[in-house]
Amino acid sequence: MNASTITVEENGQGRYQQTIRVGAHELLADEPADMGGGDAGPAPYDFLLAALGACTSITLRMYAERKALPLTKISVALRHEKIETDGQPVDRIEREITLEGELSNELRTRMLEIAEKCPVYRTLSGQMQIDSVVR
Repeated sequence: MNASTITVEENGQGRYQQTIRVGAHELLADEPADMGGGDAGPAPYDFLLAALGACTSITLRMYAERKALPLTKISVALRHEKIETDGQPVDRIEREITLEGELSNELRTRMLEIAEKCPVYRTLSGQMQIDSVVR
């Protein structure tokens, strides 16, 4: 896996608007209007969910190709919310995976197991270390 540097910086075009640069790609991030932003792009949690959804779909497609499965389409719907569990705040992500094609129930169960091996899923559900410096 390539370790590329992603840069995110304010672009001066909105209260919270950010320009994200990933290699040759440029994206916008912002907060929704109800959070004081201009809704000029997805919010940070939207990008997090998009990463999980894309990784899930790609991982399943790779598996289906390797196994020559009759999988015709993959769709992943995600939702994030803050909930309370045992009096503690917890981030909860709902991930609904829709698989189209002639797949048995046993194969669908296997596909869920494969989805849980996607690298972003494993990162989010495991322990993580983030090292930060201010310059």
